[in-house]
Amino acid sequence: MTSQTTATGVTPSPDQIRRAPKVLLHDHLDGGLRPGTIVDLARATGYPHLPETDPGRLGVWFREAADSGSLERYLETFSHTVGVMQTRDALVRVARECAEDLAEDGVVYAEVRYAPEQHLEGGLTLEEVVEAVNEGFREGERTARAHGHRIRVGALLTAMRHAARSLEIAELANRYRDVGVVGFDIAGAEAGHPPTRHLDAFEFLKRENNHFTIHAGEAFGLPSIWQALQWCGADRLGHGVRIIDDIEVAGDGTVKLGRLASYVRDKRVPLELCPSSNLQTGAASSYEEHPIGLLRRLHFRATVNTDNRLMSGTSMSREFEHLVDAFGYTLDDLQWFSVNAMKSAFIPFDERLAMINDVIKSGYAELKSEWLFQQTASTRDSSGLEG
Repeated sequence: MTSQTTATGVTPSPDQIRRAPKVLLHDHLDGGLRPGTIVDLARATGYPHLPETDPGRLGVWFREAADSGSLERYLETFSHTVGVMQTRDALVRVARECAEDLAEDGVVYAEVRYAPEQHLEGGLTLEEVVEAVNEGFREGERTARAHGHRIRVGALLTAMRHAARSLEIAELANRYRDVGVVGFDIAGAEAGHPPTRHLDAFEFLKRENNHFTIHAGEAFGLPSIWQALQWCGADRLGHGVRIIDDIEVAGDGTVKLGRLASYVRDKRVPLELCPSSNLQTGAASSYEEHPIGLLRRLHFRATVNTDNRLMSGTSMSREFEHLVDAFGYTLDDLQWFSVNAMKSAFIPFDERLAMINDVIKSGYAELKSEWLFQQTASTRDSSGLEG
């Protein structure tokens, strides 16, 4: 058996996928709450609008409500999660549990985003929101470590694209850039709210040599991607799945890239792809037909992400499992996605390099060697060899 067969011919088991070191760049804090936590916080804060008070039924309600094929309907589910995240204690708890849940799933590095401006109804200031979430992430990292898991979590501060506080949030992200915040984002419905309305925020961040990603190319198409890159200067594309609209695949399988798609690939612009979320919002019709298959084959800087774990009933492990089933991906493919994501993270180069070499590549090598020894033992047993 050649090393080529060993390295690329292995279909990873669900247990291997869970244990594989994973990197997550696109995950919303208010989209990943535990249903039981929502019920607890609603009771503690007096939030009266939950559609269900049983955690099991509530989790089902979130997934079904989000599974509508409409981004706008999908976003409506957040009124309940944001509604219970209006106190310091609630934010600390949600952030702590987020880090714990990701670590339990094998995520070693995550950038989790949230919009501070959406958590002010209980009287908190923007600064108090950021400090509470940072505290929760640090607590979650410590708890995970105590349970044998390692994770590092950075925060992305999000401004809502339909609001007018993007410069204020960008300045906030810059003030906290060395104490837990790694970058900036804008989010919300794309249609009618182009990123160019927030140029002052992006220009400020570029002057400060800070990092930002932009939700673009999810519900809206190529113009959204073009503006995010060429007008705003985004480091990454949040989703970016509609870049597929600038790629032509002929009947004989030959591929032609348009100028924008060529630019995105040539410049190694990271795509924060979220397969399960895309199915819910109608950006893709099935895992098998999701553009990630073609984008991976064409060597775009594709990454795999969860978007909203509660609404999609997903995790990084589940996302990888779906892709393994749909495209026959192996451990090498999963490592490729993970290295792509770590290369694209908003932390210093030397830290990214150490994570890639000392955590990700070594972790996948261990999984591959584990399979090799299992195969060796199986071969020895079947041949009747002893000792």
